Amino acid sequence: MLEIKKIVSLSEICKLKLQYFSLSRAPLDGMWHFGFVPMSDHFAFYENNRLVGFCCINGEGYMLQFYLSPTAKTKATELFTLIAKENISEFGKVLGAFVSTAETDYLSLCLDNTSSVKVNALMYQHNKVQNIETIEPLGMTLAYQEQLNDFVGFAATNIGAPEQWLSAYFGNLIQRQELWGYWYEGTLLATGECRLFDDYQTDYADLGMIVAESERGKGVATRVLYHLINQASKQGLIPICSTESSNIAAQKAIFRAGFISSNRIIQCEFT
Repeated sequence: MLEIKKIVSLSEICKLKLQYFSLSRAPLDGMWHFGFVPMSDHFAFYENNRLVGFCCINGEGYMLQFYLSPTAKTKATELFTLIAKENISEFGKVLGAFVSTAETDYLSLCLDNTSSVKVNALMYQHNKVQNIETIEPLGMTLAYQEQLNDFVGFAATNIGAPEQWLSAYFGNLIQRQELWGYWYEGTLLATGECRLFDDYQTDYADLGMIVAESERGKGVATRVLYHLINQASKQGLIPICSTESSNIAAQKAIFRAGFISSNRIIQCEFT
């Protein structure tokens, strides 16, 4: 009989998380899996007190991860359908799921139970073959703790993210020396992130950037990315990044910086 328990510490499922990431056909998006997922509720699946799987559901009622070990007696298709049809009281109402096309097992389960699908974001990996040596990297400097409020205010103004979340997020990046800024005459005009993975995807660096609205369309975004690519390459890491499907300007900049996209993050609504 399957038993479902809410997880107190993610360390309880670290071995299953390792199996989950090993099944991915490409590196998974860092912001989704190491930003949003840890803030969401996790549930463990047990059979006769043996841990056989887990799932993750965010505060808006969307599943972000699902994994059931091949050794489990429970069928993944049956369990997933029960969750999608709101027949498991521990989860409450599950509206749908976010899943990448690189997560083939999880994706198949989502598609079996979805009423509609739309692309949420494009996932990229840097293509070393493409020559981008003619692009001049932007002169960026590492952020330090005293600049935290400047970075928070800049991001809140230019992308509309909540300041409380930004403060914790940027504070962590500054502590890890993974956040850069481009300043001109004392004004912050662009930020760049080169986020390293502590677990699972340690061969990759996840890049992110924000450019001031006044500087967009001037090639700044591509130069920010080139700076970040150099930072990743110095550490022997493969750069990856992502952007919303609606952000055409960012997609053009990412392509010019030498990235290619073979996978998508999609949003599924359950029937």
